[in-house]
Amino acid sequence: MRSTSGLLVLMCALCCGVHSSAQQKLTSAEATAHVGEHATVCGSVASVHYATRSKGEPTFINLDKPYPNQIFTILIWGNDRPKFGDPEQKYSGKHVCATGMITVFREVPEIVAHDPAAIKLQ
Repeated sequence: MRSTSGLLVLMCALCCGVHSSAQQKLTSAEATAHVGEHATVCGSVASVHYATRSKGEPTFINLDKPYPNQIFTILIWGNDRPKFGDPEQKYSGKHVCATGMITVFREVPEIVAHDPAAIKLQ
């Protein structure tokens, strides 16, 4: 019985630790050090580009510096784009926070947003 209680306490502590790290807010520059983590990355939208001729019709929301010098990118795939309305108008020039798994594409950290709730205006 005692070992079961101890295990339960350990599991709760681990869950709380995972939950805490998920709430971590990072700047776009800090994101590189947190690849593979679920976090919130915040910054000013420097450029938004809808690549209609690219495979998957991605929309790139670049934080703090525009392409090709972007520091961090929020990616919206074309099949998810209708959920976001007009990202160019909605996010351009605004300060946003994106929450999700930080990955890397071509040496630039990014979060793929599948749902508008993943991007919050600040």
